[in-house]
Amino acid sequence: MSSAHSQPEQMFSWKALGWALLYFCFFSTALQAVITFSGFSGTNGLRDSLLFSTLWLLPLFLFPQRTRIIAALIGVVLWASSLAVLSYYVIYGQEFSQSVLFVMFETNASEASEYFSQYFSLKLVLVATIYTVVTVLLWSRLRPIYIPRPWRWVASFALLYALILHPVASNMLMKDKSFGRSVASLSTRLEPAAPWQFVTGYYQYRRQLDSLNRLLDKNNALPPLKNLQDSSGNAPRTLVLVIGESTQRGHMSLYGYPRETTPELDALHKTDHQLSVFNNVVTSRPYTIEILQQALTFADEQHPDRYLTQPSLMNMMKQAGYKTFWITNQQTLTARNTMLTVFSKQTDKQFYMNQERMQSAREYDTNVLEPFKAVMADPAPKKFIIVHLLGTHIKYKYRYPANEGTFDGKTDDLPPGLSAEEQEAYNDYDNANRYNDHVVASLINDYKATDPNGFLLYFSDHGEEVYDTPPHHTQGRNEESPTRHMYTIPFLLWTSEKWQATHPRDVSADVNRKYSSSELIHTWSDLAGLRYDGYDATRSIVSPQFVEATRWIGNPYKKKALIDYDSLPFGDLPGNQ
Repeated sequence: MSSAHSQPEQMFSWKALGWALLYFCFFSTALQAVITFSGFSGTNGLRDSLLFSTLWLLPLFLFPQRTRIIAALIGVVLWASSLAVLSYYVIYGQEFSQSVLFVMFETNASEASEYFSQYFSLKLVLVATIYTVVTVLLWSRLRPIYIPRPWRWVASFALLYALILHPVASNMLMKDKSFGRSVASLSTRLEPAAPWQFVTGYYQYRRQLDSLNRLLDKNNALPPLKNLQDSSGNAPRTLVLVIGESTQRGHMSLYGYPRETTPELDALHKTDHQLSVFNNVVTSRPYTIEILQQALTFADEQHPDRYLTQPSLMNMMKQAGYKTFWITNQQTLTARNTMLTVFSKQTDKQFYMNQERMQSAREYDTNVLEPFKAVMADPAPKKFIIVHLLGTHIKYKYRYPANEGTFDGKTDDLPPGLSAEEQEAYNDYDNANRYNDHVVASLINDYKATDPNGFLLYFSDHGEEVYDTPPHHTQGRNEESPTRHMYTIPFLLWTSEKWQATHPRDVSADVNRKYSSSELIHTWSDLAGLRYDGYDATRSIVSPQFVEATRWIGNPYKKKALIDYDSLPFGDLPGNQ
């Protein structure tokens, strides 16, 4: 009799499997679903959270008679880690990442307690309570998942192989990656699933922090510039460098684009003679890290490694007695952005405004405006401020609020032959440019409002091809197949009346000079009144001694890869000489 009654309980149940899947996926996928369906980010996080949450089925497959106990023990860990991540999202509206760990470890205990007291709220308590109740209800529905003994091992190994072993092995064998890089690649996909946000986040944080510290140690060991002199003396002043992202000037009405994508800068240019718009500046590399290794240092296409052996712009300004600041809306600490963090840590004070796990997430550059105002109010007599924007980086629709799509659905002034999807991307890019216009103009106006003694220089790291070059099939950047739109960038200079009075300079005759942003450090030195061994006036776009030189583009580490930018064929857009 007892055998007859126990037999049905030993049968496989799809219902039991479904409840177990729902239970384990709830801890990670609930938040990822909110992120995805709110339009905050793409579907990758949702997909990976679903996939890797299934790993917790393994012990239930192998030990079905202990389902409730195993699920409870695992559930406590998943509940605690996922609730922390959910709370972070409720407070900051951002997804947890290794960048958060970087900022947390850079924050002292006093600041941490201030943050907690500031953001602890009844809303947070309510969310945590509901989340906990749902967790317990799901746990109460769990039943054993009985798989016949030989097959439970096969099913468990198949799941482990598909999610863990195969990705690592294929990366090593097919893509020729090391074991460490293969694991790092897998850990990136694990991040959306609890509790891997903390495990892989900490692993990535430690891995990238080690690289960061090695580069910083090398930078700290560099000798200072020889015979550095500052012709501006000890007068209080504030100098600002704003770095844009993926913004080509051909899509800016400021440079003749037919769509009104830069109305605020257009108005400023018409009414403020202190704003100079340079029309013929290009970048040397179409990638952020690679160009900033040149623009912020003495490196260039002919000498790409000088950023490792000579002081940077940040080092130079500190040596000249400036208090230095870095405000960024770029991701803080990722494998790709480690060099950016190295540059930021060369300043005295940093503001990291974007801790998103993925670049393709809604994070707006208005984030930088409040810390910029705070830094402008800093009592230091000599300040140097770098503001690094996310600009018009892909995905373009994530660079501006969803209700500010001025060009949504527009079909005028589009390149011929675009598909509906390509038309949408084209319009999204123009919307992103319009929002970028607001941010850059706001920074200039906020700077002006302080009646400063100094100047503000804005340029974009590189451009972007958005179906502009015939036959209008290319979008993005590719150094192997360059187009002018990948390299043409805006370059703007606003100079205060106080600075102009003591540093009289008429740049109106200089705005059409052919120039590469790889030479930026010489232009900056010239504008700031700094002279030292190694300064070259012929490489400053505003110097009377300026000499036009070949604007090399391409990968300097590949033999015969450099080409003359001016040899590229012209595209269709205005503003792309």
